[in-house]
Amino acid sequence: MHTHETDLTLHHKPQDLGDRIALGFVKMLRFFADTFFAKRYGHRAVVLETVAAVPGMVGGLLQHLKAIRHIRDDQGWIRTLLDEAENERMHLMTFIEIARPTLFERAVVMITQAIFYNCYFFLYLFAPRTAHRVVGYFEEEAVISYTQYLTEIDAGRHENVPAPQIAIDYWKLPADARLRDVVIAVRTDEAEHRDVNHGFADELGRRQERTAAAA
Repeated sequence: MHTHETDLTLHHKPQDLGDRIALGFVKMLRFFADTFFAKRYGHRAVVLETVAAVPGMVGGLLQHLKAIRHIRDDQGWIRTLLDEAENERMHLMTFIEIARPTLFERAVVMITQAIFYNCYFFLYLFAPRTAHRVVGYFEEEAVISYTQYLTEIDAGRHENVPAPQIAIDYWKLPADARLRDVVIAVRTDEAEHRDVNHGFADELGRRQERTAAAA
């Protein structure tokens, strides 16, 4: 599915207060994830992918409304963001098959999604550049987490179980694909989302600069 190598080590250095707030928020989420799930990476993935599936849908919705309001072309942003949301949802569906979350964890998923959706909606409404930066940093952390997940699998501390059929169909994996293959595919997706959202944040920053220069 992926046709090019993706840099797994990329990190966007914060440039201003908005970037630092975005990074601080993501690091706080990372702290809670590490505390709550430790090395239970399958269960961690279920909750984190629930959060990760929100921004694309919110961004796509608000970009759609903005394009209609201003009667202008969206330059491909809407489709890109909705595709991202769909991709993250498939990550979630895959890891639900792998981790089999408990009722308690399903409740955590619902509560987390409800809180994060509302917070992210208003963040995107009033500070879209920072919202995209949050996702960029969130995906940086996702790449790190899935790399750690691979390390655990390769060390034999997590069983390299057969890939769920949903993952084989979605990523067009071999019929005998294993969990390791799935994690590699997901990690590549996350790295691409990282680059796209940092790119969107940069573009919004340039637009702000042009607007300020023209004022």
